Amino acid sequence: MPREFRLYQNYPNPFNHKSNIKYQIAKNSEVKLVIYDIRGCEVSTLVNEQLQPGTYEVEFDGVNYTSGIYFYKLIITEYTKTKKLILLK
Repeated sequence: MPREFRLYQNYPNPFNHKSNIKYQIAKNSEVKLVIYDIRGCEVSTLVNEQLQPGTYEVEFDGVNYTSGIYFYKLIITEYTKTKKLILLK
């Protein structure tokens, strides 16, 4: 079981079509993982649920989005972290 909350860098990054985002949860938590565009507008919610401790991975499909810089944010009551991803078509 993970002992800490953690958000990993997506891979691949930059990516052409799909990228994986891995994160770990240290205790039962309401978890939200959101993608934002460069202006800070929410473009996709990948996770929005109660999760048990563990390591998780979700795929972001950028096929319907334009090339550019995006941000993904993991939001948990005790932890919030944001990282950058780059979509190149």
